[in-house]
Amino acid sequence: MTDLPTIQLPAELIPADGRFGSGPSKVRTESVLELGVSGSSFLGTSHRRQGVRSVVAAARAGLTELFSLPDGYEVILGVGGATGFWDASTFGLIERRSQHLVFGEFSSKFAAAVEGAPHLEPPERIEAAPGTRPDPSPNPDVDVYALTHNETSTGVAMPIARPRGVEGLVVVDATSAAGAMPIDPSQFDVYYFSPQKALGSEGGLWIALCSPFGVARIERVAASDRWIPPSLNLRNALDNSRKDQTYNTPALTTVFLLQKQVDWVLEQGGLAWAAKRSLRSSGILYEWAETSTFASPFVAGAEDRSPTVVTIDFDEAIAAEVIESILRDNGIVDTFGYRKLGRNQLRIACFPNIDPTDVEKLTRAIDFIVERL
Repeated sequence: MTDLPTIQLPAELIPADGRFGSGPSKVRTESVLELGVSGSSFLGTSHRRQGVRSVVAAARAGLTELFSLPDGYEVILGVGGATGFWDASTFGLIERRSQHLVFGEFSSKFAAAVEGAPHLEPPERIEAAPGTRPDPSPNPDVDVYALTHNETSTGVAMPIARPRGVEGLVVVDATSAAGAMPIDPSQFDVYYFSPQKALGSEGGLWIALCSPFGVARIERVAASDRWIPPSLNLRNALDNSRKDQTYNTPALTTVFLLQKQVDWVLEQGGLAWAAKRSLRSSGILYEWAETSTFASPFVAGAEDRSPTVVTIDFDEAIAAEVIESILRDNGIVDTFGYRKLGRNQLRIACFPNIDPTDVEKLTRAIDFIVERL
């Protein structure tokens, strides 16, 4: 881009906080200040001692409450983020064959990780074009159904329901959904996510909410003769999580911010509050795009639109990357579309940490910029 116009937004159109990234996402300043106040009692201390383990214990208890987990469900933590959990799943969750619903970049990456595993049969892929979603199909040859609650790359969400008449494990990627979208624990066996999106923390950690069926699968596979790298062994993660620690050293900042975010959401009203707040923000964007003369929601079906990651297409005469650049010059950052999707669009996060008032100002700021382009 060259010779971009200089457009200064009026103060009334600039959000109080200009962070709209889909991950890493907005972290509450209050949580960061609390981390600073913790001083020498937390950062720089052993993750196997009480000072850190008590924070892990509080985070696990808070997540149990936040997601209303029934008795027997367990909260497991491990190092490596959701990408690491895909690798761990190829060793520790899938016994023989998995089915993957593929409708964007991240759902395709899990399927690709499984396709490269020599000890597993080729997975079944059920694909849909970006902007739409497929449905699971019961298959007696499948022992894991890999679903995605919210496809971060496209802004498509899907309801999570256990396929009827199947005995396979239901494993759900919830990285950009967890903590901002309703979920019924009875409909999954493993609900895993990274905390750098709706849960307002940093990356490097994965969290998995596991049903008794999911825990039993982890233990059974680990007890088999399959070789599993120790750092990817989900039973190691399970055993350590029961001690309120991780198998290998986590980023303590991530653990701290996760615990503070969970506490804050619970104080505001829990998952129902968080989901309502994200829905309000995304609703502002979808309504604005539907009435705009130059923009429209990328996801055509209203029932498939994500409440946490909104993708907006722009008329070809208006370059979305120019709008994004001008917004950034005005302190409004990370509204760019997903690079591999290659569309003329913006992608805007609507996680609970983002104030709906700021979302409304963003839409007015875009209108202001387009009028001057």
